[in-house]
This record gives sequence, C-alpha cells and structure tokens, in this order.
Amino acid sequence: MHVVVVGGGIAGLAAAWAVCDRSSAAAVTVLEATPQVGGKLRVASVAGQPVDVGAEAMLTRRPEALDLARAAGLGDELVDAVTTSASIFAAGRLHPLPAGTLMGVPFDVAAARASGLLSAASLSAIDVEPTRPGLPPLAGDIGVGELVRDRLGDEVVDRLVEPLLAGVYAGRADRISLRAALPALAAQLRDGGSLVAAARAATGDGARDSAAGSTFAAITGGVGRLPMALAASGRFTVRTGVTVRSIRRTPEGFAFDCGPVPRSESVAADAAIVAVPPPKAAGLLRGIAPGAARELAAIETASVAVVTLAYTGIRLLPGSGLLVGAQEGLAVKGVTLTSQKWPGWPPGLVLLRASVGRVGETRDLQRSDDELVALVRSELRTLLGIASAPIDALVTRWGGGLPQYGIGHVDRVARIRRAVAAVPGLAVCGAAYDGLGIPACIGSARAAAAQACATFAQTGQ
Repeated sequence: MHVVVVGGGIAGLAAAWAVCDRSSAAAVTVLEATPQVGGKLRVASVAGQPVDVGAEAMLTRRPEALDLARAAGLGDELVDAVTTSASIFAAGRLHPLPAGTLMGVPFDVAAARASGLLSAASLSAIDVEPTRPGLPPLAGDIGVGELVRDRLGDEVVDRLVEPLLAGVYAGRADRISLRAALPALAAQLRDGGSLVAAARAATGDGARDSAAGSTFAAITGGVGRLPMALAASGRFTVRTGVTVRSIRRTPEGFAFDCGPVPRSESVAADAAIVAVPPPKAAGLLRGIAPGAARELAAIETASVAVVTLAYTGIRLLPGSGLLVGAQEGLAVKGVTLTSQKWPGWPPGLVLLRASVGRVGETRDLQRSDDELVALVRSELRTLLGIASAPIDALVTRWGGGLPQYGIGHVDRVARIRRAVAAVPGLAVCGAAYDGLGIPACIGSARAAAAQACATFAQTGQ
C-alpha cells in the first residue's frame, strides 16, 4: 500500500515512521511544502553554535519523544536539563516560581508565601479556599482563568496562571480550556469541590515531576536534529518544496493535487495522513471531510517570534528562565536561558531566547527584525539587567504557529475525529489535537498511522 503524509513537521515524520513500523510492505511518501522538513523543530546557527529556534525541550514524563529519538539513532545524544528552576517577573521585579502549583494553580500556600510573588490577600484566598462552599460539579468546559479568578482572585491569575499558560500556548488564561489544558484537574473537579484540593490531588499530593529525574530532555546540537534524522533514515520518501493544493477521493483511495496549476501533478495513494496546521488542514479536507474542515477552520492560532541572542562577558541570574506577568506591559512574554538550561556550551558564551507575541497581539510582530531585536534588548535591561550588546542575534518568526485550545476544544477534536474516521484510510495528527509538546504530537502521529493502516488490515492487503 502507498500512504501519503501531508506535512513534514515532527507529527508528519513520526506518522510516516509509525506506518513503516506497522507494515514493512508499505510505501510512504511525505510531502512538505517548504524547502526543509522539521516544522516547529528547527536548528539555526547563532554565534557559531547550533541552537533550537523552535521547540527546544522534550517532556520526559511521556516516552514517545525519547523512544523515537533512540529509534532514529540519537539515543546517545539525549541530554537532561541542567536546571528547570524558573522565575516570574511581576510587580516590577523577579520572584522564584513557587513550588506547589499545577500550571500556575497553587495548592501550597507556604511555597507561594516564600516566593514573595503574591499579596497577603491572595495568600489568604489560597489558604481558605478549601473551607469555602465547594464548586458545583463540572458539567461542561470552562476557561482556566475564569475558574481560578472565581476561587482565588485576579492576582493569582495575572501573576501565576496567565504567565505559565502564555508560555505554553501563547494564549490567554480566560480563553484556554480547562479540559484540554489541565485534564487531570478537570477530572478531579468532575464532582465539584475545592480547586486547591483538586490541584493537589491532580499532582499526586504535590509530588514533583522531577523526583525521578529531569522533567525535560533535549538532543546535543538541538532537538531540531530529530526530524532531520527521521527524514534521512531512508525508511520512507520525503519530497520538499511540494505544495498540496487539494485532496480528492478516488475509487482506489486518494489523489493529491500538487504544485502550481500550469505544472500541477497528481499523486495517488491508498491512505492519507494530514499533518499540517488547522487552517491548511481545513482547506485540504473541505472536499472529503467537510465536517472536519469546518471544525478545524474554527481553531484559532497564535503567532510568535523567538529572538535568540548571544553574549560574552555577562552573568545571568540562576535558573532556566523567566516568565512575565500579565500586567507588566512588556512585549517579551518569556525568556529561556539556553546556555544555563542545557549542557555543553563553550565557556563564556551566554545564549538566551526571548518570546514575543501571543494570540490577539500582533503589533510588535510587525516590526522589522532589527526593531524587534532592539525592543527585546530594551526589555532585557528591565527583566535581567543586561545592558551589553549581543555578539549575535537571530529572529525566527512562527506565523500561526500555536493552535489555541479554546473552551470546548476537547469536544471539537472529538467531532473532527468522528468526521475523519468516516472516510476510510484518512487520518489527521499534529499539535492541534492532543497537546502542543513533542511527545503529544508523536502520540497523535502514532494514532493516525494506526487509523490509516486499519483499512488495509481489514481488507487483508
């Protein structure tokens, strides 16, 4: 059988790999519109060093990314984060990110007090929340920010929940789905009760994820090497610079209309896996799964820019980075201290990455690269006291790069999958469905491979 995967990001490449794992007889072709594979995993050179300018960490609690890296021959080059301690910039200064939170939802009032991040009124609200009348049973979905504001107040959202969710989704806490972003907390609240108690229970009574080792891992030379290794494996065919304009059903399976109209080509396949962002996926599925296309078109996306800077002769605060409170009025939403978070950098070289932009905020992203670097440098003086000029700088723009998990997202994904499943041999995967992280994307890719191959298992091909 011939399987065509549309999209050469980590999800598409992982799907191709998974199809090959399932059937040694399968021929798999990946069609990628851009000149190189990788999607949001990309390595660039900054100050002569390979640096991730997209996703830069793999969550170790889930095995998919580490397993795939090992299978691709990169197992010996996996490295753990040196530190994951972080800070939050709020009320004009830096505070340690308090322990005892679930994506910013606090359950340890002593840890919150020790950080100095919250006022006495907010600490009191956390302390007494378990004694208040409990929340009603969670009948549907709700925004994370709305829920936390109701129980703990605006300050907890603005200084804790919003920065953490903005760091992951480039979104707004009030519009991010509790069921999609914090499913363990939503499960604890299914029957109602205390938010603080539910957050504690959802983390195993506050047990730290890092108790059994580092929470995050990377690859020497950048996690952007993973898609390159998959594409270079020879297990499947990769064609770059090929734009798929539409997908049609045929008696034999699917036809992919590719390239410019005057010189278009048609690629035939028995099964199709669509692994591109929601707007593009909606366009491709409009003719074969219109219900899925409508739902995908309704998924909002956020654009961000990553400004990577290299310095010599400066010192940074300890830790892996910082997040910025929602009320600080800064363009920078977070800073990763790359050369402190990961091992192996040349002595004296300091590398950091600043993220700019989130959903609904595009004004700063209209600046030129030079203007964006100047803006980030100005704000780094406020955030970290860095007045020195960098020895190198690079701006990487991710237009529409982060799908938003809005209220009702879980139900929307279920409707997409039902509509897709009604078309034998068709599957979808990527960051829009089950999580933005690399392991989640790989997990969705494996599920898509199983669905695409199921048709042939049933027919005995």
